[in-house]
Amino acid sequence: MTYRIDVLPAAVRAIRKLPPEAKRRIQAVIDVLAEEPRPPAAKKLTARPEWRVRTGDYRVLYRIEDEVLTIVVVHAGHRRDVYEK
Repeated sequence: MTYRIDVLPAAVRAIRKLPPEAKRRIQAVIDVLAEEPRPPAAKKLTARPEWRVRTGDYRVLYRIEDEVLTIVVVHAGHRRDVYEK
């Protein structure tokens, strides 16, 4: 069963600012999330309601809404910046 992917506007802005190679890697991760929202590499964050998946030095933070089969990408970016509010 395929999940719908929603990317928040703030995440879109953050992804646009990344280098081309990072954009490709993040897009590939997001595509995988549509098929498998909890891949083995994903981790549930302890202090936040989001999940995290790593791709090199970059992270994608997302929420899973199982009742409506939706993945909401909250933020994406370099690991040093992505956890800041």
